[in-house]
Amino acid sequence: MHTLPSQAWVEIACDESGFSGSNLLDPESPVITHAGVDLAVPEAAEVVAVLRSSRRRRSTEYKSNLLLRPEQRSELEWFLTVLRGRAHVHVIDKTWYVARRVIELLVAEPSYGAGTSLECDHHESAIAIYRAAGRTEFLDAFITMTRTKRLRLIDHALIDRFFATMPAEVAVLRDVTRAHVEEVLLRLIDDDPAIPPPLEPMVPALAETALFWSAGRRSVAVVHDEQSALTRHRIARLRTYLAGATFPSPPPLLTVTQVDSRRDPRVQVADLLAGIARRLHAQPSRLLQPYLVGGIHPPTTLDQTGWRV
Repeated sequence: MHTLPSQAWVEIACDESGFSGSNLLDPESPVITHAGVDLAVPEAAEVVAVLRSSRRRRSTEYKSNLLLRPEQRSELEWFLTVLRGRAHVHVIDKTWYVARRVIELLVAEPSYGAGTSLECDHHESAIAIYRAAGRTEFLDAFITMTRTKRLRLIDHALIDRFFATMPAEVAVLRDVTRAHVEEVLLRLIDDDPAIPPPLEPMVPALAETALFWSAGRRSVAVVHDEQSALTRHRIARLRTYLAGATFPSPPPLLTVTQVDSRRDPRVQVADLLAGIARRLHAQPSRLLQPYLVGGIHPPTTLDQTGWRV
């Protein structure tokens, strides 16, 4: 299946929690967590079997909300202990993600490295948007304006709303012209391969996961739960970008195989971890701290926090 020798690549199973399509400003679901686990199929199957047996459950999937019940504390501790050193979670603050996308799409030159550790430029400008008093209305206007999937013509009323809600205190936005916005929107409508999808946080999440497990030393073959945002063309473009951005290191992303999580215990374990991390991100628990290397570090950018279990 793979063309590289076994020592040159690693297979990582992934799943997410909190992804809600283009509804990126939902206050009830402020973050997305993307988990990757380095487990063989028999190892993951044993983890899932132990969890099911503890609750006498026979269903095909065991959900994270069950592990977070008070009476499940011992099972949660056991689960996190098993994964210590074998898992990583990438956290994306959705509002921060959209604020970054405004800058990356309309001020900077968009790239597939945006939203990952490969690119951290324009951080202060994005923070200004993130902290602006009217950010929600402005970011909603941006999302609506750039949702061009089924459009073949520019909607000028949406552009009007975007400029009308633009926060005056964000200096860098004052140089954004209507002509430039229209040019970018036309490129989105025409599906310009140089521009990453502006409203798909799963793309940079996958990129960051590949970069973490690659560590500049090996390629990563991802086994992922079925995810409509990760289309064949997007994955191909991301692979090409990452390979060029990290030269002469091995290409970080080797393959992405999408599977039904009910049939792959590794993906089920990743799903459990992603769900636990998302719920505990909003309400941090001391229970999780001993199982994180160094605890939860403040992110270098607000949309990225690496939790290594």
